[in-house]
Amino acid sequence: MKELIIVKPDKCLGCNSCVRTCPAPEANITKMLDDGRFITTVDPEKCIACGECVRNCIHGARDYIDDTDKIMDSVAGEKEKFIVIVAPAIKSVFPGKWKSILEWFSARGCLVYDVSFGADICTWAHLRAYENKNIGNIISQPCAAIVKYIETYKPSLIKNLSPIHSPMLCAVTYIKKYLRKNERIIALSPCIAKKNEFTETGLVDFNVTFKKLMEYFAKNNILIYPNNDDSYKYAFEGFQGQMGAIYPRIGGLRDNLWLHNPDINITTSEGVHKVYPELDMYAELPEIKKPEVFDVLSCEFGCNVGAGTGTKCTIFDAMKTMREVEKEAKSRRKVGGGLFFRGAEDKLFKKFDDELNLKDFLRDYKGGKSSRTPAESDIMEIFKKMGKTTETEQKFDCHACGYRSCRDMAIAIYRGLNVPENCSRAKNILISKQHKELEEITSQIAEMSIRLNGDVQSISQNMNDIRSFNQKSIGRTVSVKDLMLRLKEYSHQLDDLRAMPEDTATLTLEQFKEAMSAVISAFDGVDEFMKTSNEETAAVDGRLSEIQSVIDDINDALEKAKNQTEG
Repeated sequence: MKELIIVKPDKCLGCNSCVRTCPAPEANITKMLDDGRFITTVDPEKCIACGECVRNCIHGARDYIDDTDKIMDSVAGEKEKFIVIVAPAIKSVFPGKWKSILEWFSARGCLVYDVSFGADICTWAHLRAYENKNIGNIISQPCAAIVKYIETYKPSLIKNLSPIHSPMLCAVTYIKKYLRKNERIIALSPCIAKKNEFTETGLVDFNVTFKKLMEYFAKNNILIYPNNDDSYKYAFEGFQGQMGAIYPRIGGLRDNLWLHNPDINITTSEGVHKVYPELDMYAELPEIKKPEVFDVLSCEFGCNVGAGTGTKCTIFDAMKTMREVEKEAKSRRKVGGGLFFRGAEDKLFKKFDDELNLKDFLRDYKGGKSSRTPAESDIMEIFKKMGKTTETEQKFDCHACGYRSCRDMAIAIYRGLNVPENCSRAKNILISKQHKELEEITSQIAEMSIRLNGDVQSISQNMNDIRSFNQKSIGRTVSVKDLMLRLKEYSHQLDDLRAMPEDTATLTLEQFKEAMSAVISAFDGVDEFMKTSNEETAAVDGRLSEIQSVIDDINDALEKAKNQTEG
């Protein structure tokens, strides 16, 4: 599976926001690096590309990939003639510029088609399949993130996924099979996940999201000027869609179906924190309790504010635009007698009945393999590693790790998606252990200071007995005293070490232990050297130089740790 959501490791702080907001339980993999930091990556096989982590990562560590960089230079350079299909959400995302954007593509030889027309075909196909009892209780599938979620995590629901192609693929099928066009196809879309749909079906070549398209224009100094024509009609190739233009709004499919048959039992749901739990609930329902159509969207306010739009428009802006689009579409819609009532013949659908074959607009789905389920003994073993030995601790459910419960975290660890050290309790245990070790080192430093003070006095007395030392000996005695004073200072600097993050403190603590062991070793025997003869002064000089070097290493380690903390 192609990687769509990407991680920038240098910006990931391990805050678990991506895990917390992600509806796909196995999409994120958290690891602890050698330096003690935590970083969360993405498994493209398990990611549904809903883009919610990209929206919520305030550190800029998450982004996504589409086909903009791969194909737009060819479009701009007119190296090839492409078909461009355009999602109707473009009208809400770029209310003043969408026509100018499409004219830019047309000016470079592209054939621009309206996906709203494909949405009309999608509505027609659902109605005819429903009337002919070719479908039972269905889950709508225009949303590619929903489809990937069901294929990956709820394969039992594949039987409920609507067999009708999405509006984009209905449009493509019509273009290829009925208009007999064979140019490569670029989709201008608001959706990151559409690439999965295109890859799985093989019907669309490139997914260019609105956000990346505008970034391409900006990067290449391509100016797109507003169009003063506020009409929602545009000279697309082929046909401009009618009521299919409102599919991007919440309940778009529902409203289209009800326009023709208001008796269909339809329930809607949208937004990652609502729709996926409700899909899980739907999976547990007996068929008799399921609605005839469950119209679902991953994005909370519909495709108009999809993860690939980059738009700042509010739900109010989007719904206002959709209302204007709906009014304009209704003005062009024609039914028998010019009336809008149940049973009236829709002229466009009559055309579809005469020209289209329903079987051409059907698709299949691929079910994924279920992940292994841990036994209760496995869960208990992982709880021990997390420092959770009581039932209360095992149900603490603080959500700091990003999961809904401690048990969910334990299951993630069992599946290799996380590590025990990322549990807040495990971190607290580690911090407590570090603080205890720091207290022991502080005590050792204090004892060492007393010992070194005695050593220096002894060394000073012995040096007075060595005639050859003279002034040079006095200088060396002062040097030893300086070293001792510097060591005393580190007992205070350890207080700074306690305040450092646990990962930095652990690393520095190990360096400090090694350095202090070296200092004690370096001072051992200096007194004996001084008691021998002035022939050993060179050895004394060497010992003092070793001590100076080790203390410099300690100072460097502490400074490095402070800089990391401040950074």
